[in-house]
Amino acid sequence: MIRFKLKSTNNKHHNKPCVRDGMRFQSQAEAKYYDNLVHLKREGVVSFFLRQCPMHLTAGIKYVVDFIVFYSDGMVEFVDVKGQSTPMYLLKKKQVEHLYPIEIKEIHM
Repeated sequence: MIRFKLKSTNNKHHNKPCVRDGMRFQSQAEAKYYDNLVHLKREGVVSFFLRQCPMHLTAGIKYVVDFIVFYSDGMVEFVDVKGQSTPMYLLKKKQVEHLYPIEIKEIHM
């Protein structure tokens, strides 16, 4: 009989995935930020928001921003919720901000 050890469901950053409104979030911090956006939308501060939006970089590399938030006053915000900033994330963030006329806001929770 051959036995296999299943990989752990925890990821390398020890985030605990969770579900809100039928959507899976990679961390509790990201889900908490989502909850805040839902509240701001109900209050009329936020018109709408998008989740997990890909941005294409050079050499076929893709960067996925956690949220794009469209405020009622016309402001648009690109948000990444982070527990920690990895060197790869910082490199991709720098490339995105160089290629596109945006600034990514980091939320550390």
